[in-house]
This record gives sequence, C-alpha cells and structure tokens, in this order.
Amino acid sequence: MTFHPRPQAGEPQPWAFPAPDRSVLSNGLTLLRCHRPGQQVIAVEVNLAAPLDAEPEGLDGVATIMARALSEGTDKHSAEEFAAELERCGATLDAHADHPGLRVSLEVPASRLPKALGLLAEALRAPAFADAEVDRLVRNRLDEIPHELANPQRRAAKQLSKELFPASLRMSRPRQGTEETVARIDSAAVRAFYEAHVRPATATAVVVGDLTGIDLDEVLADTLGAWTGNSAEPLPVPPVTADDTGRVVIVDRPGAVQTQLLIGRIGPDRHDRVWAAQVLGTYCLGGTLTSRLDKVLREEKGYTYGVRAFGQVLRSTADGRGASMLAISGSVDTPNTAPALEDLWKVLRTLAEGGLTDTERDVAVQNLVGVAPLKFETAASVAGTLADQVEQELPDDYQAQLYARLAETGTVEATSAVVNAFPADRLVTVLVGDAAQIEEPVRALGIGAVSVVTN
Repeated sequence: MTFHPRPQAGEPQPWAFPAPDRSVLSNGLTLLRCHRPGQQVIAVEVNLAAPLDAEPEGLDGVATIMARALSEGTDKHSAEEFAAELERCGATLDAHADHPGLRVSLEVPASRLPKALGLLAEALRAPAFADAEVDRLVRNRLDEIPHELANPQRRAAKQLSKELFPASLRMSRPRQGTEETVARIDSAAVRAFYEAHVRPATATAVVVGDLTGIDLDEVLADTLGAWTGNSAEPLPVPPVTADDTGRVVIVDRPGAVQTQLLIGRIGPDRHDRVWAAQVLGTYCLGGTLTSRLDKVLREEKGYTYGVRAFGQVLRSTADGRGASMLAISGSVDTPNTAPALEDLWKVLRTLAEGGLTDTERDVAVQNLVGVAPLKFETAASVAGTLADQVEQELPDDYQAQLYARLAETGTVEATSAVVNAFPADRLVTVLVGDAAQIEEPVRALGIGAVSVVTN
C-alpha cells in the first residue's frame, strides 16, 4: 500500500492584526477595506451614528426596532422579496442597536458581493418601514421582554445597570426598551429616528475578505456610494456617571435553586493607558478555567461550574468620556450563596495583599496573545473588530498595538490594574435568587448594605 507523504509543518511566520486601507467615498461615507487572501466569504460592517442617547424621551427601543426594520422591505422590494433576494445571494444581513450606535452586518460569498452590497445600500437608502412590519416587530419585541426578565443573567444585568447609573442616563435603562416604551413605537417614530440619524456622511463601512478580481471602487460607486443624505453635526455625548458604593441588591426569585451573581462597577475605557494591564489582570482573576476565581469557587469548593471576570466597553471616546463595565459573573447553588461570596471576597483581598505571580502573568499573556491568529481567522471577526475600533474612536492599528502592550505588561502593572478595577469595598453586587434563604447569610458577610426587590 502506498501512502501519501505526511505534510510537513511550515516555518512559523510573524503575525499582526490586519491593517486596513482607509478612504472616503464621494458621498462622505468612510471606508475601511482589508484584503484577506483565501477568505472567500466577505464580511461587511456598517457603523451608523445613531446612539441610544439619541432616542426620543419615552421611546426607548426605537433604535432597536429601526435596526430590525431595515431588512423588512424597501422602496423596491417587500419584506418577503428582500429576504428572497438575500437568500439568492447566499448572504446574511443583521443589524442591532447599542449605546455607541447602530451596526449593520453583511456576510456574502465574494462572487455575489456586488448584488449583496446593492441590497445593503437599498436597505440603508430607502427602507419601507411599513406600518404592518413595524407593528409586527413591536409585538415581537414585547413578547421577548417577559422571557428576558425570566432569564436570571438578563435580569441581573438589568438591575446592575439600574443600580450603577442615574435614572436620567440612558445606560440605566434596558438597551432594547421596556414594555411601556416599546408599546409606544410606531412606523412614524421609526422613520423619524431614521431620518434624523442615518446618513452616509456619518457612517463607516468596513469590507474584509478576498478582494482578488473585485473592483471594489466600482462596486461601491454603484451601491453604497450612490446613497445620499445630508451632513450632520456630531451628537453631544453626555458624561458617564455612576455610583459604585459597595452594596448588595437581591432580586427575589422564591424557590430558586441557584443564585445568579453579577458584581460590578464602572472603569476606564479603551483609551486609558491602563486598559492593556487591566485586560491582563482581569484575565488572571477570572478569564479562564485556571484563573483564581475558578480555582477556588469551582475546583476547591465546587460551588459553581464557572465564574468569569471581564471588562465590557459601554462607550469609548477619544476625549476620555467613555466607560466600561467591570464585572464578575456566575451562578451558585442557593445554600452556598453566602459561602461563595465570602470566598470570592477573600480572593479579591488576597490578590490585593499578595499580587499576581509571574507564572499567572506569563500564562495569561500566552493565552491572550497566542490565540489571536485563531481568533481572527475569519473575515467576520476582523471586520467586527475594525468596526469596534471605529465605533470607539480608536486608531486603525489599535488592536495590533494592544497585543504588543499585553506582551510588554509586567506582573506588578497587571496586579495594580486588576486590584484597582475590583476593589473589595467598591462593588455593587446583584443576586437573583431566593431572598428568604440568602438574605440573612449575605447580610452577615458585611460586604455592603442589603436590599431586596421583588419585581
């Protein structure tokens, strides 16, 4: 029997996050393109300057309904026809709204890019916002809300935002609106929000994939480049203020067999020089199964399947008015809620007293930097990160520089960053669980004033 020769490993090559080429179309739309040979599925991300702060008072959720309605019919195609045209292209189109703005995402085989970009441009240029379609989307959103409130993780996140931010700040309220505000939304409100905020002059498109044989300039000229609209002044960005006085809020779920934990506060955004060290230190604290929190709460005590520490950007601006959510999340069985919290606080205090070890730091760097080539293996992952950088007013080489900074960050610097990020006496703790069983044991811990909410 003759065997084919075993493939030999090639020489390792240096890797860096891809650098895009930046340009501006004649209609004012900013373009970032990134040629990725071999990536035959092209990813397109469009950032629209329609932040949640711009939603009219009492209409929280209108940005989400507008995002969903972009693909529900245009001036040329009904909702069904538009979906069929996308399917013929082998394309997927999605959109969502968040605090920084609206994001529209397209993935399509390279051979069908011109047709798919034409459909994307059509959705952005002339969405129908038909009464029946908007009403259906509103009903769907209203149906989603009870399910979200029943989900312990989602309920905890809602409560933490309400606790941290003043009621006047949009960040204190659910991103996709409440039953009261969503019920007020109609097609006129959706169109008014669209006309006020969606235009090419304040939009950015990111195109990533194998562009071999594609005249992208010509394709864009016939699609996104033909989209017209007025220019607009940048929207004012309100400062982010938060109250991180140490306290505990229990969202009562009688009979719950588990308690959902969400412990958090507000920290610096990605423009702050401490960000890289904070990412590294937070990973050591709770970024993986071998982190400090899991070693104690999962491996030693068996309280949980896993606890994670993370930083999530809420808003990142070049002038330093951004913020991130720094949080620890997990779930434990009800009887061990207080013991788990006690041990979690011990981990934080031990970290502050003794610091990270060089071994923890080295493993974290290896994991964060070493897996980067795999993390950005697809065009969609690269496009999403480039769009994040645009949305957060970061330079195009930010991600590449971040990996370099992570590799250079020392143990002492990472320790200082994570200790400052999670001070044991300045954390807001939300527990979704059975208050009758957990309130008194948690109160006895002395980690902050305890209150109970029932809705």
